[in-house]
Amino acid sequence: MSAPRKTIGLIGGSGITEFFESGTTRSHHVATPWGPPSGAIVEGRVGALRVLFLPRHGIGHTIPPHRVNYRANVDALRSLGAEAIVTVSSVGSLKEELSPGTFVLPSQFVDLTKQRPTTFYDGGRVYHVSTADPFCPDLTELALRAGEATKTPFASGKTYVCVEGPRFSTRAESRFFRGFADVIGMTLVPEVTLARERALCYLCLAMVTDYDVWAERPVQASEVVEVMRANVARMRLVLESLLPRLASAPPACSCARALDEAAL
Repeated sequence: MSAPRKTIGLIGGSGITEFFESGTTRSHHVATPWGPPSGAIVEGRVGALRVLFLPRHGIGHTIPPHRVNYRANVDALRSLGAEAIVTVSSVGSLKEELSPGTFVLPSQFVDLTKQRPTTFYDGGRVYHVSTADPFCPDLTELALRAGEATKTPFASGKTYVCVEGPRFSTRAESRFFRGFADVIGMTLVPEVTLARERALCYLCLAMVTDYDVWAERPVQASEVVEVMRANVARMRLVLESLLPRLASAPPACSCARALDEAAL
C-alpha cells in the first residue's frame, strides 16, 4: 500500500502569484534539460504537506500562455519531489449556467493548441500514455470536498477546450467550441499531458472569469483581471482546505502507474 503524499507542486496562474504569506520558505532555482522553468520554485509547508509553488506566467505575469515552458515547469517540480500537481487557471465560459465567478473542475479536455512541445519523449524510447481520463480522480474528489467545506462548490464533469492564445476567440470559433466544450482556456495543454508522462497526479482548479464571445459581448482583458482579483480570496480558501487533505491518506488512484503499459 502506498504512503500518503508528502510533496505536491502548486502552479499558480489566475491571480495566484504567491501562496505563502508567512513562515519559513526557501527558493529553488532549477535547471532542466528543457531549459528554465517560469521562475524560482518557492518551498513552504501547509500542515504536514511540503508545497512547491511555481507561478506559471512568471513574476509579474510576463510569459504569455503559448511561451510557457511547460516541460521545464513539470520536470522541475518532479525533480524536487512533487508527487502531484495542483493548478489554478482562469477560463472563459461556453455555457450560460457557468457564470463568471463559478469554480470548475474539468474532467475532459480537447486540445486545439498548435505549436507547443507536447511530450518529453521526442525520440529514443517511445511512450503512448493514456489520457482517456486525464485528471486524477483522487484529487478531484478531494477538491469537491474542499469546495463543500468552504461553501465554494465546484461545477464538475466539464470539458475544457485549450486554444493557443494569446488572442481571444472569434465569434465563429466561440460558437463552434460551444458544441463540444463547457469552458475555454489557454494553459491546460500540454501541462496535463506532461504530468501524465511523469506519472504525477494532476488537478486543474478553474475560475470562470467571463462569458466567451458567443455571448456577443467581446471579452475584455481588464474585466477578466477584475473578476480574477475578486475571486482570489475564495480560491485561496479552497487551497487551504484542499492541500492538507492530500497528505491525510494514501492515494487511491493509479496515476503513479501511468507508464507501466505505455512503452513500445
